[in-house]
Formats: sequence, C-alpha cells, structure tokens
Amino acid sequence: MRGFLSFFAVLFWFVSAFGCRSAPTVGGSGGSSPAVPASPSGQAIPSAPPSTSGTGVDLAGGGRGYLVLPEGAGKHPAIVVIQEWWGLNDWIRENTARFAKQGYVALAVDLYRGRTATDAGEAHELMRGLPEDRAIADLQAGVTFLAARTDVDADRIGSVGWCMGGGYSLALATAEPRLRAAVINYGRLVTAPEKIEAVRPALLGNFGGADRGIPADDVRAFEQKLKAAHKEADIKVFDGKGHGFMNPNNKDGYDAAAASEAWSRIDVFFARTLKGK
Repeated sequence: MRGFLSFFAVLFWFVSAFGCRSAPTVGGSGGSSPAVPASPSGQAIPSAPPSTSGTGVDLAGGGRGYLVLPEGAGKHPAIVVIQEWWGLNDWIRENTARFAKQGYVALAVDLYRGRTATDAGEAHELMRGLPEDRAIADLQAGVTFLAARTDVDADRIGSVGWCMGGGYSLALATAEPRLRAAVINYGRLVTAPEKIEAVRPALLGNFGGADRGIPADDVRAFEQKLKAAHKEADIKVFDGKGHGFMNPNNKDGYDAAAASEAWSRIDVFFARTLKGK
C-alpha cells in the first residue's frame, strides 16, 4: 500500500499543471462571507453560500469529517466523500449534501484536517504535505464511523472522489474490505497485478480523454486489467474532456454536458450497488 501511495505526490504535481487549475469556491460553515478568490488567470470566481446542512464529527485517530444525514428512519446506505486537492471546501460539502438528499448517510472526510486552498500553489503544497498513510487511515476511520452508526447498513458503504480524491477512492477500494462500491473521477490509477487483484468493491470510473495527467490509453489499460481479473468495473472516457471537467469552479475545463452525464452514471451506479435498484 505504501508503495502505491508513494506515487501520489509526484503524479499530482504533474496533473496540477493541466487540471483543477481554477480556484474553488471557498468559505466555512455558519454563514461566513469569505472574500472572492481569484483564479490563476486573474478572473474572480463567485463564492457560493456555504452549506449548513451538515455537522462536523470526530473520527478515530484524530481525523475529522463533515456528516450530512438523509431524511427518514431506519438503516440507510452510506457514502464516504473524498475531496479534491483543494480540501474539504463548499463544493465538496454541496456534493455531500446532494448524496444525503438521495437517501445516503454521507460523510466527507477532511484529509487536510481543517485546511483548504484557494490557489493551485497552496493546494499543491497541502497535497504534498499530506501523509499518505494518515490519509488512508482517516478514510478507513470514516468507514468505521459509518459502519458503527445505527442509521447505517454496514454492508452498503461506498466511496467517491475527484482528482486527488478519485485516486484515494481507488486506494480505499484496495485497502478496505467493507467497501461495496467505489467511484473514481479522474483519479490516480494502478497497474500492478497485486493492486488490481486487491480491488474488492464494484468500480465506476469517469475520465477525460484529453487529460494529459491521466492519459486515455492508461485508463483503457486499467480497464482491461480489471476485466482480465474478473473485477466488476464500468469505466468511461469522455472524449475531448480534460481533467476536472465535473467541477463548475474549474473555469478552464468544466463541461456541463459531460458533468451531467458523469453525475447520472454515479447516481445509477450507487442506486444499483448500494440500494439494490
């Protein structure tokens, strides 16, 4: 595991040159009014109102998370939401709330433990300074937190991540036997046979065909290895789309049509794997 994770810092330094370049929406909970950040191109990016529907929670080992609950009594499926390199910002909170509205107990794990970035240089430094073993431990603590809740069906827990978080969603899929489904949105891939064999849950992948950090040929090779190992996987390459095409704050690469299709794929995948629909 450590050998696999050691590639993160080098790979994402390269990816940062091509994707996730615009500053994300920023702001904390509680209705604060943050300053509007500027993108590397100098264009101001509007800040959306922060989500207030969730609650901060403590995780084992010193980790933190942002929990949003669905309506209704009984046991629900659950999803671990994994941040981009920007940190647990408003876009991640909004996505966490989105899953809760669909009936999932949703937990965004705060891998940076309270810090977020508003420009690519800062995000790069935060990502490089993230201890990879601690990140996986925090994500597994998130799974443990969800599995122990009386409102969660411990047999129906999934994960989803974007960019850096997409890679960690795959890493969690190789490390956590309790995971039932995992979504990788343009995240770091694996090719070593032992890593492919270690994949336990069903996988869904959304990748950009023009992503220079994660080439389409690498994605297709990854898919072929999964199929050869008889793993359940649905991988799609969106032709002509670059890295970070699902995030509307990525002014240089967001694609509304592709993002809508990717979200539809995610919703159908989780409904099938976690809800049995």
